[in-house]
Amino acid sequence: MPILPREPDIYPDDLLDACCAEMPGVANAEAAGETARWWALYTLPRREKDLMRRLRAQQIAFYGPVVPKSTRAPSGRTRVSHVPLFTGYVFLYGTDDERRLSLTTGCVSRCLEVPDPELLVRDLRRIRQLIESGEALTPERRLEPGRRVTVREGSLQGLEGVIIKRHGKSRLLVAVEFLQQGASVLLEDLLVAPVD
Repeated sequence: MPILPREPDIYPDDLLDACCAEMPGVANAEAAGETARWWALYTLPRREKDLMRRLRAQQIAFYGPVVPKSTRAPSGRTRVSHVPLFTGYVFLYGTDDERRLSLTTGCVSRCLEVPDPELLVRDLRRIRQLIESGEALTPERRLEPGRRVTVREGSLQGLEGVIIKRHGKSRLLVAVEFLQQGASVLLEDLLVAPVD
């Protein structure tokens, strides 16, 4: 059975950059008196991509970071699949009616409102920048304290994170505080400066 091609993990494409009041669909909702909010949808096992397909079909704004994962088949062939970075989570930006509609997909186990949407959007922008850089990522299931730095140059320029140690090597950890999870990359060739 062939591996499916990479599908969009964000809808609309400028969700994290656009002013939320100007997003398609959301402006109509706000005109009707409804306000859009960020929600963390916790999915049933292995249903993240199915949920994203259904939300996109209903034109509901979402982001569920997806990263490439390479595996080697017994024949020696390398296959690349695209897996969710945060297993079990998709972030929805919408009205209460859109949240309720997402619950009818049969993919959602529970739904949590995000208490600090500005912090979440900032963290998701950083994660997206990290993914788009093409660097080899390692998912981090727990956050650790470390020295806060900013990358000074390269494809990750301007990215802020924390330096952590893994197996004797320094890594840059970019976190999503709401989930207490993140992703890290090796710091070998990155020029960083401490954050004041």
